[in-house]
Amino acid sequence: MTVMCDGRQTLAMGRAARELELRTGEFELAAQLGEVRTIPAAGSDGRPGGAGAPGRRRVPAEEVARLQAEPGFPDALRERVRTVGTTEAAALMGVGPGRVLRLTRAGCFGPVRFYVNRYGAVVWLYLASEVTDFADREPDLLRGNTPAAMRVMLENGQDRRARQWRSRRVGQLMGQTEDPWESAAVIAAVLPPEELASVAENPLERSLLRRLRPTLASAITATPAAREAYERVLTADDFDEVMWYRIHLTRALEQARNDNPARPRTPTTAPTTPRPGPASLSRSATG
Repeated sequence: MTVMCDGRQTLAMGRAARELELRTGEFELAAQLGEVRTIPAAGSDGRPGGAGAPGRRRVPAEEVARLQAEPGFPDALRERVRTVGTTEAAALMGVGPGRVLRLTRAGCFGPVRFYVNRYGAVVWLYLASEVTDFADREPDLLRGNTPAAMRVMLENGQDRRARQWRSRRVGQLMGQTEDPWESAAVIAAVLPPEELASVAENPLERSLLRRLRPTLASAITATPAAREAYERVLTADDFDEVMWYRIHLTRALEQARNDNPARPRTPTTAPTTPRPGPASLSRSATG
């Protein structure tokens, strides 16, 4: 069934996925990457959160028609959102999995998705197109000795995969909203609770940021170890990364207070978004 939003026909996420011949995970990623354009659902709060936030966003019917009319549909669209693990990435690049692991830990290219297995290990997934693009762009890093600077970084335990995923996800979510309080909530979502409390000292503001918290990722965490690993991925931990988000949250809160100072004091019955669940900011946060 189609529904009118701002004078346009729109489809629910599930219906759009079927029309585009995408599996649920493929469609969710396509929406996050902007391969499928979505808009806030009529009457919703419009909060960011991607396809994993039922009822809050819909797909314009003309967007579905545009994608269906593309050459090679649906295979071309599926290929743009195809993900690979370390072993498959190694095969695409013509190197061993160990080389891919070193490159990803050093931040040469970042993951687009992840899941946590039953043993609590994080399994990272990469866009196949980004893997092949990197291989074409940096052939020297695929052969021979690891560069000295990279080797020192890895020997010191550097692993930028979670950080790069957070940066990408924050960038995606920031692109889905123009509301300053919602933008602040996106940044707040990746800060540890104690860091958030020290930036947003007003308890009313913290409560609002919690209510507006977007869905960062959807994951099944059947064991305590899996849940702990999942939470670690969602939360900034390196000092410079935490400081980066603190600075941007401070600026975002200043903007929100100037634009809508009364909002934290406005009663609301909106449901709290569960924890499982933002591009200059996105790029800089990986630096």
